[in-house]
Formats: sequence, C-alpha cells, structure tokens
Amino acid sequence: MNTQPHPAPTGSPEHLADWSAVRLAGAIASGEVSAVEVMRAHLERIEERNPVINAVVSQQPDSVSLRAAEEADKRRAAGDELPPLHGLPTAVKDLMDVAGFPTTNGSAAFADAAPAAHDSVLATLLRDAGAIIIGKTNTPEMGQGVLSFNPVFGTTVNPWDVERHAGGSSGGAAAALAARMLPIADGSDSGGSLRYPAAFCNVVGVRPSPGRVPSGRTGNAWTPHGVSGPMARDSADAALFLEALAVEKSVWPLSSLPSHPAEAVELQGLRIGWSADAGGLPVDPAVRAVHSAFAEQLASLGAIVEADEPDFAGADEAWETIETFEFFLGGRHAVDAGASGFRPDYVRNVEQGRAMTATALADAYERRTRAYRDTAALLERHDVLILPATPVVAPPADLEWVEEVDGVRFDRYFQWQMMANRLTLTAHPVVVTSAGFTPEGLPVGVQVVGRHGREAQLLAVTRAIEEATGWISHAPSYPYPSGR
Repeated sequence: MNTQPHPAPTGSPEHLADWSAVRLAGAIASGEVSAVEVMRAHLERIEERNPVINAVVSQQPDSVSLRAAEEADKRRAAGDELPPLHGLPTAVKDLMDVAGFPTTNGSAAFADAAPAAHDSVLATLLRDAGAIIIGKTNTPEMGQGVLSFNPVFGTTVNPWDVERHAGGSSGGAAAALAARMLPIADGSDSGGSLRYPAAFCNVVGVRPSPGRVPSGRTGNAWTPHGVSGPMARDSADAALFLEALAVEKSVWPLSSLPSHPAEAVELQGLRIGWSADAGGLPVDPAVRAVHSAFAEQLASLGAIVEADEPDFAGADEAWETIETFEFFLGGRHAVDAGASGFRPDYVRNVEQGRAMTATALADAYERRTRAYRDTAALLERHDVLILPATPVVAPPADLEWVEEVDGVRFDRYFQWQMMANRLTLTAHPVVVTSAGFTPEGLPVGVQVVGRHGREAQLLAVTRAIEEATGWISHAPSYPYPSGR
C-alpha cells in the first residue's frame, strides 16, 4: 500500500486562503472574519501563484472585487439573511457568460469577444448564493478534451508539477482549487471534463445527476449528457456548493429532481462494487498500483469490497454518437456562419454530428437507457461503485492528448477519456476524490458512483472515505515543483 507522506496544505494554517469553504462561509456569517479579509487573502494568492499556474483568466481589477466584498459585509452588518456562499470568491469556467466579462470559449474564433451583457444561469445561481465572481477559469477550446490549453490564454499547468497538465476542460477550476487560489469553482462535464482535472489536481469534482444543477443551454435542453457541477477541495465543501446550486429553475426542464437528505456513513460494512479498469480499458501500471492499494485500504477500514461493474459493451460507440451530435447542436451556427479559428478537431466533431443518422442516434439512446438500468441494478447490490478516475497520472504539459496508455494506442483525442465517458452514459452521479499518490508524489483519483438523484448521500460516502484515508487533505508544496 502506498502510504508515503505527502505535503500538507501550504502556508500558515491561519492563512485565510487555506481555510475550507465551509469554514470561511461560517466565519463570514458569524463575523469572525470579514468578506473583505477573505477576498484580500485570495487576491494575494492569485497574484502570487497564478502567473505560474495560469488558472484564472479575464480577472477583473482587485478594486472591483474588494468593493463587492465590502457590499457583502454591509449586508451582514444590516442583519440580512445570508445565502450559503455569502462572501466567497470564485471564478466561472470560460464557457459560461458572466455579465461584464468576455466569454472566449478558449477559441481564437471568440478571442475578441465583447463582455457579456447578461449572466448565464450558472452565474445567476452563484450570485444568488452569495458568491463573488472575480474572473474566469481557463478551459480548452469550446470545452473539447480533458486538457486545458488554448490559443487565447495558453496552458493551465498542474500545481503538483508545473511541467504537467492540470486536466480539463475544467482545468483552470481544478488548478485554482489545488493552488489554494479559490475556495470553490464550477465545472461542467460530458466526457470527464470535471472528473479528470479533479483527479490530476487532488481535488473533488461532482458530476451530479442530470437535472440537479440548472442549465440555460439551448438546443437539446433535455439531454442528460452534459451537466454542470461543483468542484471543491473536499467533499464537505462540495456538498455545501452543490446545495447552493441545486435550485429549481423554469429554464431548465430537468430541474424538478427531488432532493434526498444524507444519512450518516460508516465505512465499516459499506458495500463497494469495485472495478479495476471499467470493463477492460488500458490503465497505466502506476495508477493500477495506487488503485489496488486503495481497495486494500478501504477493506482494512471495514468496507466490503467486491469486484463488480456494469456491462460496458457498446458504451464507447454510444457515447461518441451522442457527444458528436451534441457538438453539432452547439456549434453548427458558428461553423455555418463561417467563423474561423476553430481547432480542426472541433470542426470535425461538428461535421461528424451533422452526418449522424437517425438509426445511429436511436441505437445510442437505447444503449444509454440500458446503461442507466444496468447501473441502477448494480447499485441495489452495493452502496457505491468505485472505478479509476483516469488511466494515467497528469500528462506532460506539451501534449495535446494522450495517444497511448499501457501499450494501447488511440487515434482520436477522446478515446483516452473512456474511463469517464462510460459513466457519463449511465446518467448516475459521480464524485471524484483522492485514492492516493504515486511514489513520485503525483495524485491518483477514483470515481465513486452513487444512486441516481442521491448526490447528498454519495458525498456523505466520499466524505467518510476522505476523513478515514486523509488523501484529499494533501496540497502541493510551494514554490511549485517541476520535473518529477
């Protein structure tokens, strides 16, 4: 079992930017600290660390952020009822509109975009919950792929090793959390876009059940394929964030999902379905070793760990069919209007979706239904299902995508994402948390799958795991290492 020590959170234990979101929210609400103090601490961290990590982009002037924090303090002083994220600084993934900020989508086609006139649904949810938006987080072009690099802002690197990727497409969010520059950050996910970066950066990412977090998407607003979700430093913070985001909105036709309270979780007797490779996918030996050691650790803590997994046959083809059709829905207007500067793979996806047949879509939707029901049946036998989060550790920062894993070569960028893609098809909630570290000190994550609509209970499980194992509490050392 890999039990070597790893760095604890950097800086003084009392540095406000190292506090958890739960602690910060409570301290602001009680008056122990002010929102201005919290904002100033995080702005100082961003100034210190972001030039290396490149996670926060399109940042507004510090004076504007501090004025917003002053207003938050005035509301508290006036005795107003405070929302759950009151005074917490955050930044929004640069695929979502935020009034006053440009939305570049990480694409040369939108590099000169004017500041948005209105907030997206996500930005509205954040403001309603009391969070203060200070900028955007970096993402790959149009959210494509699970590595964050683009021609507008460049590459977001990993605080655990700045010569490696932070992941994507919510890579800016994950890196900012790991670097203790933000206490909370949003992500979105159709093929691992918040799960891969969470695993690479040793933070928590939540892909909720479709309908849990409202969306203002156009096109097929009923799709369970792409969802937004919270990212945080641990499951307790993620639960606070998710509760703030899980608000029914009339613009989102799936947002009537009922909420279920969480029950206390003990690892003793917890029934875990365990998959070593999500149905035979290639996994790097270093990741396999940590994943196996994690199973042993959970068993030693009293969990009942049994090999089990859904039937993943045909899942890859179904995911690709749905994913490229979604690219067509989202990108056809810009492509047809002659917008230039797109990455070739993006246009290829749009055109593949355009050429999709009704039969192929029908087959994919039928396969998705079977995946949902097969997973639901599995979760009648187990409390959760656990699989690797990624097939490799964070890859070198000069790669556009991972072309080979454990001797298996890929010819499309999304084929190394199948560890996440197969679970997307099940439409069940997934929380990524830490399984430990390689001997070189690189994070390895797991995907923990729970029952549909039961995110609160799933987060209670991952919180219990985190408290028992301690892996998620580790933060990278500063100044940041490189060349592991």
